[in-house]
Amino acid sequence: MNCRELPLTLWVLIFVSTAESCTSRPHITVVEGEPFYLKYCSCSPAHEIETITKSWYKSSGSQERVELNPRSSSRIALHGCVLEFWPVELNDTGSYSFQMENYTQKWKLNVIRRNKHSCFTERQVTSKTVEVKKFLQITCENSHYQTLVNSTSLYKNCKKLLENNKNPTIKKNAELEDQGYYSCVHFLHYNGKLFNITKTFNITVVEDHSNIVPVLLGPKLNHVAVELGKDVRLNCSALLNEEDVVYWMFGEENGSDPNIHEEKEIRIMTSEGKWHASKVLRIENIGENNLNVLYNCTVASTGGTDTKSFILVRKDMADIPGHVFTRGMIIAVLILVAVVCLVTVCVIYRVDLVLFYRHLMRRDETLTDGKTYDAFVSYLKECRPENGEEHTFAVEILPRVLEKHFGYKLCIFERDVVPGGAVVDEVHSLIEKSRRLIIVLSKSYMSNEVRYELESGLHEALVERKIKIILIEFTPVTDFTFLPQSLKLLKSHRVLKWKADKSLSYNSRFWKNLLYLMPAKTAKPGRDESEVLPVLSES
Repeated sequence: MNCRELPLTLWVLIFVSTAESCTSRPHITVVEGEPFYLKYCSCSPAHEIETITKSWYKSSGSQERVELNPRSSSRIALHGCVLEFWPVELNDTGSYSFQMENYTQKWKLNVIRRNKHSCFTERQVTSKTVEVKKFLQITCENSHYQTLVNSTSLYKNCKKLLENNKNPTIKKNAELEDQGYYSCVHFLHYNGKLFNITKTFNITVVEDHSNIVPVLLGPKLNHVAVELGKDVRLNCSALLNEEDVVYWMFGEENGSDPNIHEEKEIRIMTSEGKWHASKVLRIENIGENNLNVLYNCTVASTGGTDTKSFILVRKDMADIPGHVFTRGMIIAVLILVAVVCLVTVCVIYRVDLVLFYRHLMRRDETLTDGKTYDAFVSYLKECRPENGEEHTFAVEILPRVLEKHFGYKLCIFERDVVPGGAVVDEVHSLIEKSRRLIIVLSKSYMSNEVRYELESGLHEALVERKIKIILIEFTPVTDFTFLPQSLKLLKSHRVLKWKADKSLSYNSRFWKNLLYLMPAKTAKPGRDESEVLPVLSES
């Protein structure tokens, strides 16, 4: 393995220079007859120098991969990290890839026919919904071709609204009549020919939903069982607008009842921008005069009112002997304590219980899935001195324990792959043949060699759902922001931490947790292996 160093500043330049105009989507649909470009997403000014070899390839169907160059077609232009079509045609459909040293990016391009009876193609429309009186903005701009654009016109339902502007823009409060299809058409010249690029928006304007019809929550009629001489709180909850009011109404034939009190209303704004109100009516020292009386709660707005009623009824006293009730409570508490203890033990020793169950039932998940390897090991392959222990862990410790002692079959790239093949295709094929992807994390993990392994594994885990990912933190990593955000979408996102002083024994918690995440497999432990691993000094 050759040692490579990629300074952090180079990565910063890559991300800054490609954040706006690179082509990151792997699947792209475009309309025939318009200019189109593909741009590699990790290209920086340092990569634009001529001494770095940059190659573009195309393949379609059963056709083998063909390298592209200006001689391939008069419509194709190559500018380093950019492949341009002037214009793109139906026969350009296929798979494209860019290669620069060890960097590779792939796309699948689908070219569709243009609608000859309209100024836009329905399959290439961006939809947007706006409420009445809310801000509506439509801006026509194209950053990649901006220097070549002579003029831009904005159409609504294929009728011209604005023209001869570089970036026509509509900014206003939406009205119902603003609904329709808005097409931005950029006109540009290239090699003496006139081209146009169309971007269409389907704007749907809907009624203003800022106000709602207030409603009281819960049944309209509520019978509340009470005991004489006790207190009761009647809670009235409503979903309403800010200006709506909630109030209580009850009979006062003989004057106001000093035992009835309306508490202060409590309002909370919901995540949708509406209001949830709660108002309590407190009745103290309930008497006969409070029974079978309607206590009405009403919410009122400009659009009408809604009312719910409460009726107090005498509570039937259950004749349960005291000793029976006490005995039942004691039994219930003991059962609850036993259940809590059992659940706690199961949670704490979940891993041990699962491993014991696998061993007892002789489960083997690997018999019929058609996979070759139990796990593909991804680790930092740069052979610098400070990475020596991490390299030893990945290519020696893991195979010694998982293969020789527990009977698993690992795929380690530098051990199991014959040099000279297509690295990208070989890695993708090996990951497809593996049941797990083990990632040995460190501060320097995200090097060029492992980036494609991680992306392929995430694709298999999130899209194909054919592999599960296991993260091993070999050295303490305080910040995981260098990992892709899509890793957080995994249901089983768990990090195992290697601690050299506590993880040496095969029966340590680290190896048990790793076996728990590995596929269930029937294997006989090796007898000639020591039960303790060699010590790795901590740096």
